[in-house]
Amino acid sequence: MKRKFSTAWKSSSQTRKQRKYIANAPLHTKRKMMSANLSKDLRKKYEKRSFPVRSGDEVKIRVGKFKGKTGKISVVDVSRRRVAVEGIQIKKKDGTKINIFFNCSNLQIQKLNLDDRKRLKALNRKAPEKKEKERKK
Repeated sequence: MKRKFSTAWKSSSQTRKQRKYIANAPLHTKRKMMSANLSKDLRKKYEKRSFPVRSGDEVKIRVGKFKGKTGKISVVDVSRRRVAVEGIQIKKKDGTKINIFFNCSNLQIQKLNLDDRKRLKALNRKAPEKKEKERKK
């Protein structure tokens, strides 16, 4: 992997190459990488396992000190691939509160923000192999 970023690159077992791919990826590709698991009822409804997060989505934290807490996503930092959840903050020694950022893989989407038509369309889009199975039936 000599070039900075290649769309043809599929995968590697070498961690350093995986990190390089993510670090040098353009923002629209990083955005797709920022997906979180859907809850069981959403998974059944939309027939998808995960979906990219967005501000306004209600998520449940699955790992760490705040495990089990829920809240809406307030900040999505695509360049650094992290997400802040409303109400989940820590207090510094001087009394100011700061947001705690989470990796999307440690979150589970409980409720989706469906204000955008484009997002609704992407949710209802089905994979090509599922379409073929439906045609055969």
